[in-house]
Amino acid sequence: MITDTEIKITGFQILAKNMGDVEAERFIALIQREPFDYTKWHQDIDENLSIEEISAKAMKTRNSQPKVKVNS
Repeated sequence: MITDTEIKITGFQILAKNMGDVEAERFIALIQREPFDYTKWHQDIDENLSIEEISAKAMKTRNSQPKVKVNS
């Protein structure tokens, strides 16, 4: 079993490799600041989709949820 730190590092490396550093950072920021049901979202992903198609589906799901005001 690997540590939580190793999971975070590996996860970010995978995101960065497939999305680029900027989009990977944006993805993480989106996950952290908005309510997100990963399990529900993951169940809707088709394994045959490209990363671009998966990203588009994720954005569609995100945009269909009520807007959350972030206090600065």
